[in-house]
Amino acid sequence: MRIVIKVGTSTLAHGTGRLNIRRIDKLCKVMSDLKNSGHEIILVSSGAIAMGVGKLGLGIRPDDTASKQAAAAIGQCELMYTYDKLFAEYNHTVAQILITGLDIEAPERRRNFENTLFKLLEFGALPIINENDTVSTDEIEIGDNDTLSAIVASSVKADVLILLSDIDGLYDKNPRKYDDAKLITTVEKITPEIMALADGKGSNLGTGGMDTKLSAAQIATKAGMDMIIANGENPELLYDIAEGKQVGTRFLKEVEK
Repeated sequence: MRIVIKVGTSTLAHGTGRLNIRRIDKLCKVMSDLKNSGHEIILVSSGAIAMGVGKLGLGIRPDDTASKQAAAAIGQCELMYTYDKLFAEYNHTVAQILITGLDIEAPERRRNFENTLFKLLEFGALPIINENDTVSTDEIEIGDNDTLSAIVASSVKADVLILLSDIDGLYDKNPRKYDDAKLITTVEKITPEIMALADGKGSNLGTGGMDTKLSAAQIATKAGMDMIIANGENPELLYDIAEGKQVGTRFLKEVEK
């Protein structure tokens, strides 16, 4: 299978913004093993700003654009150094791609982006994609990596998109507020009622919440692939997803009539 995996900031970093070393090590090991078994893996990784925040000792994500861009410039270096080091231990070569909204919206630039992605897969590399937060502004930003991952997955005609977050999936109500919230294991169609289940944004260090994940599900399912929201706390659940087992919430692809 061709699998696009999006990893959120809450999966990669502690609340301090510092890298969650044990988790990212396990994540890279599992993805390497999946790649060894014949799957094509594309990783959309958040975390640059958060790691910059941690490395600078800022404590919280800054609000002003210049500070966020500076934090991203520092954090992206650490992020890619870590991925390169960990994947190299399993004999896999990584490639960094940083994009903005213009690279998606302008037809020629999007073709170049897609051609590069396909060539990297042909070479056997593992592409790691993030928004170019260092130069992105309100006018040209994609905004969140949930949306970016869905765009990437549709561009490469992936078989499945997996969003790893700090929640087990989509619930019938906010599980952080209600103890009786129930996990919805399968969503056959994204209705207004399903969209209404989004409740606020994610962690203080990230930008995505359930609303961006549901928007990503709309993009992915319309493009002809299933999308899964699962908890990134245990990266080994990627094995179960690759084997078709029930994990988290699966949004079923739209079937052409």
